[in-house]
Amino acid sequence: MDGVDQMERIEDNRADADRTDAGRSEGTGGTGDTRRALGGFLRARRGRVTPENVGLTGGSRRRVRGLRREELAQLAGISVDYYQRLEQGRATQPSPEVLDALARALGLDAAERGHLATLAAGDRRGPAPRARVSPLLQRLLDSLTHFPVFATNHRLDVVAWNPLGAELLGGLAESGGRDRNNAGFLFLDPASRLVHPDWQDRAAEAVGQLRVSAGRYPDDAELSGLIGELSARSAEFRRIWDSGEVVMCAAGRKRLRHPEAGLLTLDFETLHVPASPGETGLVVHVFSADEGTPEAAALARLATAVAGRTSAGR
Repeated sequence: MDGVDQMERIEDNRADADRTDAGRSEGTGGTGDTRRALGGFLRARRGRVTPENVGLTGGSRRRVRGLRREELAQLAGISVDYYQRLEQGRATQPSPEVLDALARALGLDAAERGHLATLAAGDRRGPAPRARVSPLLQRLLDSLTHFPVFATNHRLDVVAWNPLGAELLGGLAESGGRDRNNAGFLFLDPASRLVHPDWQDRAAEAVGQLRVSAGRYPDDAELSGLIGELSARSAEFRRIWDSGEVVMCAAGRKRLRHPEAGLLTLDFETLHVPASPGETGLVVHVFSADEGTPEAAALARLATAVAGRTSAGR
């Protein structure tokens, strides 16, 4: 191992040790922690870029994960000293040009670029305001009787749903049932792996969304507590968090398993409800299936059964 690799490994290992409390390390706690979060995000993404992918020679004796600092600085066209100060949280508010250059060198997608910009801005928004489910929104959800629907806030708390959505997601409406925080359900409840056959994908999405929220709301104590708890109780959460994952899914397909309806591959869309003054916005998740497909028929049968149980319980 050459001297550069050895020094970088020592510094990266020290930085990894500083990230044992994932909630504090990702910007929940003020401007100083936001700077540290920027450095942690850059370090994590640097570790995921192989030299060969950017036209550099790796070599069998190489021991540093991903790119060396000087390699990334060279690719971005900035000085090694300035980049090192960024990683160490000693440089503040890098220019848009520097951020663009780093994003290109790291191969960041749109969601990752947005997160990088948020962390770099060091925007202190104060404690996140509460999310309120308006009567109109709840009536809208209830009216979609043949579509599973639920709404989440920035902490991934499920704050509203319709009966079919609650049923499909593992008894969400049951008193004392599953965790109504989607991240808590995924990482702390073994039943989530039955509901979500593609558990790794869903877990990565949840971590990516929490990371974005942590950057936007660095002083949200509840969010910090959630991230800290998940980090302490779930090795899987720690692993994904330390990878610097940022995933934002707006539409696509997901597989869910229900004890009555079986395995369903459903289309989904996410609809954003704008924030009102003093409140945060919500994200409404809508699932559906093409008419005439087995999934559509299974959803229709499940909707009928749920409606029957709801009527009987009144």
